[in-house]
Amino acid sequence: MLRMSPFAIATLPTSRICHLRSPPNLMLPIRCSSAASAPSLISTRSKAVQFDLKTYWTSLMVQINQKLDEAIPVQFPPLIYEAMRYSVLAKGAKRAPPVMCISACELLGGSRLAAFPTACALEMVHAASLIHDDLPCMDDSPSRRGQPSNHTIYGDDMAILAGDALFPLGFRHIVSHTPSDLVPEAYLLRVIAEIARAVGSTGMAAGQFLDLEGGPNAIGFIQEKKFGEMGELSAVCGGLLAGAEDDEIERLRRYGRAVGVLYALVDDILEERSKAEEGDDREKKGKSYVKIYGVEKAVELAEELRAKAKEELDGFEKYGSRVFPLYSFVDYAIDRSFSVAGATD
Repeated sequence: MLRMSPFAIATLPTSRICHLRSPPNLMLPIRCSSAASAPSLISTRSKAVQFDLKTYWTSLMVQINQKLDEAIPVQFPPLIYEAMRYSVLAKGAKRAPPVMCISACELLGGSRLAAFPTACALEMVHAASLIHDDLPCMDDSPSRRGQPSNHTIYGDDMAILAGDALFPLGFRHIVSHTPSDLVPEAYLLRVIAEIARAVGSTGMAAGQFLDLEGGPNAIGFIQEKKFGEMGELSAVCGGLLAGAEDDEIERLRRYGRAVGVLYALVDDILEERSKAEEGDDREKKGKSYVKIYGVEKAVELAEELRAKAKEELDGFEKYGSRVFPLYSFVDYAIDRSFSVAGATD
């Protein structure tokens, strides 16, 4: 019998632990930071609330979309490239992974120009994972971002090939387009290794496997791997490009993982509430925390994840306003206080 690890949120080294009420086999205790009440941290958090995330995000999206368009020109055989472009350049994409990568890089003093190639690669990886997740043999989703899924347009065979092609294209794009005068080769190697780890058999692929084969107690592991890995990867890659210290990378790792799970969790909550209002009782394939534990428990977990993500960011207070975008992402993941222009997912 397969024994699954419970969903664990990494914690800071502190002696004060508060045990929060949570379902069995899902949450480890979340540590309470005594430093979080310090006036300087309160000031940083309150100032971050005023940050104009919508303008920042929308501006970055314009640049990212242009660079993605340039990164995937139609070549031979054209049908594969058309399928790749269909998903990567989808108008409903919010570009959250590349935006988070760029924000983490800039937080630590890195250049936006240094981050763009990796940011584009992350969107390719994200698109590839969604193409494969939507397949009938996986999550069986006929639509994505308000449009037909890749396999619905191009067929299962071409969708598989498009996803397969996007993964290595992302690696190649990082190597061939990152300015060597801005990012040392050693940093790029760590970025590539990080991406390979996140999408592999112990990362996102493991999450999809358990979504198909695991029992209800595996839901924490599934969310951590299917959704937390992408958030973690985005934040960590940005830090690596900027030459972050190891302790900063670990903070970004814990932050990104919490935000990734949080975002997916809130999506499930909103979807469940929408279904209830519309009287839609259709069951979507795949597992979700909301489906197993209900909306009330999911809301509790979402607030715990928000607190955890912000606690990790408190360690970057010395960087001043450069941490504001990352703080804002956390609140946006729950509040969805605005619509990113043209984006649906």
